[in-house]
Formats: sequence, structure tokens, C-alpha cells
Amino acid sequence: MSPSGTDRRARLANARLYLVCDAHGDGRDLAAFLDAALRGGVDLVQLRDKHADDDAILAAAPAFRAAADAHGALFVLNDRPDLVAATGADGVHVGQDDMPIAAARDAVGADRIVGLSTHTPEQVDAASAAGAAGTIDYFAVGPVHATPTKPGRPAVGLALVEHAASAPRAVPWFAIGGLDTTTIGAAAAAGATRAVVVRVLTGADDPEATARTLRGALEVRVGAA
Repeated sequence: MSPSGTDRRARLANARLYLVCDAHGDGRDLAAFLDAALRGGVDLVQLRDKHADDDAILAAAPAFRAAADAHGALFVLNDRPDLVAATGADGVHVGQDDMPIAAARDAVGADRIVGLSTHTPEQVDAASAAGAAGTIDYFAVGPVHATPTKPGRPAVGLALVEHAASAPRAVPWFAIGGLDTTTIGAAAAAGATRAVVVRVLTGADDPEATARTLRGALEVRVGAA
């Protein structure tokens, strides 16, 4: 592993708050929004836009890359390992129904990050094993609550968060799904020390302050652990 791969994984290990955003910042000024969220404590930003073509993703990527670089954060691309090099992303996130994780790893190489979504206890345990094998670098657990960003995916509740927290895991994991300033505390109490968020920040009047509140809830859990 090169120094760049080691650095990415060190930053991932220290990450708490992960923002997923589309190519347009939900109608906001994208660069200003990302800067505010990162100032508030976001450690990872993911470009996820199921409706964007390759040109739109490539056009949006520099704003994500610049914001991440300005704040020492990581930039991850959703479901497009083939565009990771072209966008300058630090890695890729794939779902259970996307390409196999081994194929994603082969596509992005050893020095970039691969993340995986999980929705059941069996998938959580398999992801932890894949992390131990070096195939993935982190996984997401959820959706904890129903969310329109995952249509058709039923909420798993806090039980899956508790399962993920019930044993040491080989790689970092993040709770995801309907987490906001009113629900993040319960997820943290169930064992989550990291979280992925979308609408709570993209729809916030003050993304910086909201990110700071979310991160604070997670850090309370880290301090109690």
C-alpha cells in the first residue's frame, strides 16, 4: 500500500460524519454548501446522483474534490468505480445489488477506499469479514429509519445498529437512514459512533451548525465508549 492509501485509511478511521449529496447540492450553491458542511465537522463527502450522466458527474466532481482537500476530508463516488480515477475520488461506495465488491476493489486498486451497504445481520457480518480480508474499508448499516433516498428499502430499526456494535468489527462502520438531529442520539445510544446523513444537511438552513450538532452527538458516544 502506498502512503496515499495509508493516509486515506487513517482519515477514515478517525471519521465520524459522512455526507451524501447529489451533483447539484439539492439546488444550493454546491461549493458553498460543501464548504459549510465540512466546516461543521463532515469528514467524508459522497457524490451520489442516480440521475446524472457521466458528463454531469465529471462536471460536479471538482467541487467535491476541492472541498474535501480544503478540509482534509475524503471524497467518495457512489457506484461508479469506473469514474473514480477520472474524478480524483478517494474511493467508491457500492450497494448489495451493485457490482461485486471484489470487482469494485479490482477497479479502483489497493490504495483507494471501497465501502459497502448492509441491511441484515448476515450482511453486516459478511462485510466485517470482507474488511478483515482487505476487500472493503468500511460499511454502512441501515436504513435505520425509512428514507426517500432509499425508496423501496424498508427500515431496519436500531436492532441492526446494535448488532453491528455487538462485536469488534474489522473496519469502521456507519449508521445510515433517516438520521437527523432528533434521531442521531438514539442511534448513538444503540452503539453507532459514525453516521451517514443526507437530507438533514442538504435541507438545513445552517448546514455548518447542523453538522456540528450531529458530530457532537456522535462524539458523546465515542467519549462514553
